Amino acid sequence: MKVERGVSKTGAEAEADRQRELLAALFAPRADAGAMAIRESGARALRGLQAYRRNGDAAAQRALAAAFPTVQMLLGADDFDALACEFWRAAPPRHGDLGEWGEGFAAAIAAHPQLTDWPYLGDCARLDWALHCCERAADAALDADSLARLADTDPSRLVAEFMPGVALVESRWPIVSIHAAHSSGDDAAFEALRELIARQHGECAIVSRSGWKAIASPVDAATAQWTRRLLEGCELGAALSQAGEGFDFGAWLAAALQQHWLKGIRVRAD
Repeated sequence: MKVERGVSKTGAEAEADRQRELLAALFAPRADAGAMAIRESGARALRGLQAYRRNGDAAAQRALAAAFPTVQMLLGADDFDALACEFWRAAPPRHGDLGEWGEGFAAAIAAHPQLTDWPYLGDCARLDWALHCCERAADAALDADSLARLADTDPSRLVAEFMPGVALVESRWPIVSIHAAHSSGDDAAFEALRELIARQHGECAIVSRSGWKAIASPVDAATAQWTRRLLEGCELGAALSQAGEGFDFGAWLAAALQQHWLKGIRVRAD
């Protein structure tokens, strides 16, 4: 007997089209049920679509509030929620885990025409996102034995391996102080922060994890430059030659081990 496959394929295609239309309607700037090929129509369809959109908006607000707590406190809950909904429609998630959605939020904030009065907001969002991703990163243990390579191998063949989630965030604004002040709520911290912002005091942070908690460790420009090169895969020998005489590798290594930046040292194959 000949099996007819065309009907089932057409049904699958029709269902895929219906789902695409629903997604397009959910993320459209305005609710328009008339654009969807569904059984319901008119006011009933519009009410259903609006309910879906409200649920989506609420999910976006919760997800981004969890990932960007400093930005939420800077903007206030209402303005942050409106911005979250705007981003939800402009850059909808590509998979089901909303904890992984939000990578482009910092860039969207930095480019937003209505947020120019907060020039540091985009960098604050970058730090929030780095902390969020660090807390979600895989666990890893220090390879203590690999540190022996520092004593027996040419530095030109050595590469630093960092713990999952470790990141460097650099800014011309006091992003570490902004994050710390809003995390603590300390009045004295806010008083000092206003002065730092007024003179555009730049800060850099290395993000790492202590237990389950991500932390932002402030570092100076020389340490940031050195760490950036290593994160980019530069060999230790080349990085040392560019670091200058004042750079203290021993002090950096001690901090890297204490703050859980470093996973180990790897020998690069010739």
